[in-house]
Formats: sequence, C-alpha cells, structure tokens
Amino acid sequence: MLTIYDIAKQTGFSPTTVSKALNDYHDVSQKTKKKILEAAEELGYLPNSHARSLTTKKSWTIGVVFVESLGIGVKHPFFNAVIESFRQHVETEGYDLLFASRNIGNKQKSYLEHFKYRGVDGIVIVSTSNNDEQVQEVLNSSIPTVVIDINSEETSVVYSDNISGSKQAVEYLHSLGHRRIAHIAGHHSTFAGEQRLLGYEKAMNDLNLPLREDYVVDGRFFSRESGYEAMKKLLKLSTPPTAVFVAGDNMAIGAIEAIRDSGFDVPKDFSVMGFDDIELSQFITPSLTTIRQRTYVIGKESAKLLVHQMKSREKMIACAVVPTDLVVRKSCRAI
Repeated sequence: MLTIYDIAKQTGFSPTTVSKALNDYHDVSQKTKKKILEAAEELGYLPNSHARSLTTKKSWTIGVVFVESLGIGVKHPFFNAVIESFRQHVETEGYDLLFASRNIGNKQKSYLEHFKYRGVDGIVIVSTSNNDEQVQEVLNSSIPTVVIDINSEETSVVYSDNISGSKQAVEYLHSLGHRRIAHIAGHHSTFAGEQRLLGYEKAMNDLNLPLREDYVVDGRFFSRESGYEAMKKLLKLSTPPTAVFVAGDNMAIGAIEAIRDSGFDVPKDFSVMGFDDIELSQFITPSLTTIRQRTYVIGKESAKLLVHQMKSREKMIACAVVPTDLVVRKSCRAI
C-alpha cells in the first residue's frame, strides 16, 4: 500500500511537507503543493480516511438535512438540483455527504445528536421553514452550518431573490397587457411563499394595479393538487383574472390542468406564470413561462460559505442572495 513516504521519495520533499500538502495546510507554497498532489495522483495514492481524520482532527464529512413540507425529500426537483451542485463543489475539497437519519442503533436521535455522533465537520440544511425545532437546535449549536432557502440571523444562508423574481413575473404579465393579475401563493409559513407574495404585492402597487383580496389564493405547500384547487377558486369568480402568477411550478402545472378541465385554454383564455423552472416546466403543453432559480449557483455559494467555516473552524453569519431569471415559453400571451 502506498504511503506518504513513497510520495516523499518520489518528490524529494520531507514526509511532513507531503502530509501538510495533502491536508491543504497554508504554510506550504502552492508550487510545492501542486508538485506533491500531481505525484500523489500519478502514484495512485489514496489516503486512509481514519489516519487522515487523526492527522487533521476532521471527519471530512458534511451532514445534510432536508426539511420540506410535501415530504418528498431528495426527490424534490428544486432541492435535488441544489444539493447536487453543493455535492459537486464540496467533493473537490475532499468532503463526503452524510444524509440525516434520526434512527441510530434503533434509538431515536435528533439531527444534532446524530451529527455529533458521526462527528461531522459541518451541516447543510435545505428547508422551506425555520420553525422546525430540530433545525433550530442545529442552528443554535457551534457546528458550522449553512441553510438553503430560508433566512436566518443565526447562521449563514443562501436563497434566491424571491421578491425581485416575483416582481419580474408580474411586470412581464403587465407588459403583455394584463391588468387583472392574480396570485396563487405558497403557504405563509414558508419563507419562499411569504417572499413571493410580498414581491407580487410590491409589483402590483408599483404598477398602480388594484390588490384584490379575492385574487390572492393560498396554494398551501406548493403541490400540483393545491395549485389545481386554488385555480378552481379563481375560475369561480364573477370577474376572473386574465393572468395568474403562481408561486411554484408544480402549482402552476396544477393550475393549467384546472383551467383545461373547466373547458378553457392556456394561454388563449388565461396566461399562467410559474416560479422555479423545474425540468418538467419545459416539457408540458404549453411549456411554462416561469422564473428560474439558479440552482447551480445556490449550491456553489452554499458550499463556499460552509467550506470557509469548516476550514476556519468558526461558525459564521453571512447571507448570499442569488438573482433569478425570466424564462419566456408559451403559457402566456399578449392581450
């Protein structure tokens, strides 16, 4: 089995310098580090994880928590895309991911207890709400943490600019001639739902459009079924809207189904606008005009914030707000 002594012999550096280079110590020059890493790769050196942990006093493991209201977990299209980007970036730094389980040795444990037991170096939380008690317990701990998709003053956070994206959606519908613009909102307990409603209201006020109470319908937890039911309510109004901005693509797809089942057409009779740009949005008929979340950037920024904390071994409070993009497809038309 290859050891650091083999690399030392190959490169001419001392075993101590080789060890420091492999563990990314700052007192080794980039030039020296590069030579050692190239030699390690050429020789096919794989460090023993236990020895590496003893040397660096790190587990090289990051805990992952998913908390989302539909119970879909890692299958959720937005969260799945974000965590995949996060994984790609932390793996280049040498970290593995450990997904949370509350059951260790047939005993129920909290997220924090689980991760302390595993000795993780940091934790990433992908969540729709910060009201979860076990998430709060993690945030209050000293373990480096980053949270995706909610805001918090207790840790580092990364989320999309929901307000600006929602304003962009309403402004686009307005540019097509729509004045009766409704909103199917995400549940008020979710950060995204709250922020997107706020963006809708701001845009309507800025455009001097009336904010009708009956034009804002609770779509609950972003499901296709809740979007369907919310759209049915809008269709029953004596003066229905001509366009609907929906706080999530899954709900928007449900809204389109409700419009069709009621004998109407999208976009001929109603324009529908989503938010997220999940993969399915481009394949439905008509393809969905939506606001794209930059999932790759969200994952990358989250990784950068957490890796920085783990290297400095200090918890840091920071906030990265990622811009959104308007994606024009075929579910909206000018009137």
